[in-house]
Amino acid sequence: MSFLTHLSLPLLRRLDPETAHDIALDALTLGLSVPVKRPVDDQALATHALGYRFSNPIGIAAGFDKNARVMRPLAQMGFGFVEAGTVTPKAQPGNPRPRLFRLTEDRAVINRMGFNNQGIDRFVIRLARLHRPLSSGRAGGAGVPAGANLGINKTGADPERDYPALVGRVKAYVNYIVINVSSPNTPGLRGLQDAARLKSILDAIMERHPDSPPLLIKLAPDLEDDAIAPVVEAAIAGGARGFIISNTTLARPESLQSEFKAESGGLSGRPLRSRATDMLRLVAQVSAGRMTLIACGGIESGADILQRIRLGAHLVQVYSAFAYEGPPLISRLKKEMLELMQAEGIRSLEEIRGQDL
Repeated sequence: MSFLTHLSLPLLRRLDPETAHDIALDALTLGLSVPVKRPVDDQALATHALGYRFSNPIGIAAGFDKNARVMRPLAQMGFGFVEAGTVTPKAQPGNPRPRLFRLTEDRAVINRMGFNNQGIDRFVIRLARLHRPLSSGRAGGAGVPAGANLGINKTGADPERDYPALVGRVKAYVNYIVINVSSPNTPGLRGLQDAARLKSILDAIMERHPDSPPLLIKLAPDLEDDAIAPVVEAAIAGGARGFIISNTTLARPESLQSEFKAESGGLSGRPLRSRATDMLRLVAQVSAGRMTLIACGGIESGADILQRIRLGAHLVQVYSAFAYEGPPLISRLKKEMLELMQAEGIRSLEEIRGQDL
């Protein structure tokens, strides 16, 4: 039984959420929560995307490991892929505390972190320490496919300058790169999802880095439905290879019960499930097999994962559910997936991808 699952998880839940998160990262850094041997995944859970084989489709979303401190420990726990960030060109403290809230009754989280991170210089140093040469179809030093999530600073930003510069710093060390234009906590960032502006940013990246790893765009769930098609077409025209659907939402469903429901920031977890699922369907229909899709938002069961795959997702990411359950979540999700697949006679995830579109 790991440190996080045996003694610390109940204690961590009594602490301020951000303090608890920092302690969890320290524990992972020290190896206190990490199995000696990575679990071996059932072949039925394997999938191919972005030119790589993933032993299972479950990844950790950006925001958990902002500074690339624990990519290898997370992979060792059994995630099929890991994503670090969001990282910005310069270090920045983010918004004032408190800025992270557990909505326990709603199985949700609200954050207004504001891209707090140590900056690209320290981020890349850690990636380099993990590094082993990347080649087609092989993971890098984390042991599983790994991604870097890139953002811009709150002040002094120039997206057409900053995103290409960030891509140049990380491209040798990761299997894919995410352009984050959808966090609600950096003023003006979501405006970069405008189709013309997004195309301008992607053009700037491709001009400088035609050899870039696959680029993915992380979308906001608050995009209007009629804005999705122009954004998808702009991303494809700009050379992007996929989408993460979706980031946190500014919406506040009437069903929320927690005393923190009125806090400002992005809402994630169970209340996001419905919108994230609907948006995945829309993006999958518009992209029509031209893009790799990573589903994120309210995923907390094996049934949720299979549902997203049936709606066209190649991979999924979790965050809030992991914050609530810790490492046991990963094995539970895999077990539930395999039980459902066996009961329904599903031999591989490829068999069901997109069948509900």
